[in-house]
Amino acid sequence: MQRYFAQAKNSNSFVLNSDDLFHIKTVMRMVDGDLIEVVHQNDVYICSLNNVNDDIKIIIVKKLENIVKKDVEIVLAIPLVKEQKMDFILQKSTELGVKKIIPFIAERSIIKLTDDKEQNKIKRWQKICKEASEQSKRVDIPVVTNVKSLKDLIDFDGQKIVCSTKKDVNSVKLFLQKQIYCDKLLLVIGPEGGLSEKEETYLVNHDFYQVTLGNRIMRVETVPLFLLSIINYEFME
Repeated sequence: MQRYFAQAKNSNSFVLNSDDLFHIKTVMRMVDGDLIEVVHQNDVYICSLNNVNDDIKIIIVKKLENIVKKDVEIVLAIPLVKEQKMDFILQKSTELGVKKIIPFIAERSIIKLTDDKEQNKIKRWQKICKEASEQSKRVDIPVVTNVKSLKDLIDFDGQKIVCSTKKDVNSVKLFLQKQIYCDKLLLVIGPEGGLSEKEETYLVNHDFYQVTLGNRIMRVETVPLFLLSIINYEFME
């Protein structure tokens, strides 16, 4: 059943955005009486479609039981990368449960954003996360923040780790096995070529824990999938 996030709730109906209404009518070719799932304030409702060919009405049929799970809150800090890679990281990290995504500028970042383009990019990135949340049946949408610097990351109040290309640091597996009571994680991933020595040292000096992902050299868009999959496994109930 197709899932959408509501913009607003009336007494017995929901308001969806224009893109979702277009998707219902033109892409999915739904008809009156078809059922969809609608998420509002982390609750899921079964809804019926009425008047699809004109002014679509989203009528509540029933509210589903809300099973609350206490997951680790994962925040992913990723460098600015080329558009196709960025889209892939946003989509897959959303599917893998990230709560917040922080794009940041690294010394080796090859992409630069001007102020006038940043908000349009963030709006587009947020849309990608929304669609990935619907596809993966989430009840929330990751927040994509404004573009930050490394200095903006140091005040995070949870456990902070940075992916390192160094060979003499602990593996992510050993690190996570010691975090059984961890409820918030900030993951910092470097660009192609990794973070500079200066950047990594700066983070370590501000209580970031270095981890290695093993001997394989991965593309920047592969690293979040690898790391988040391990975290999901280690903290799986």
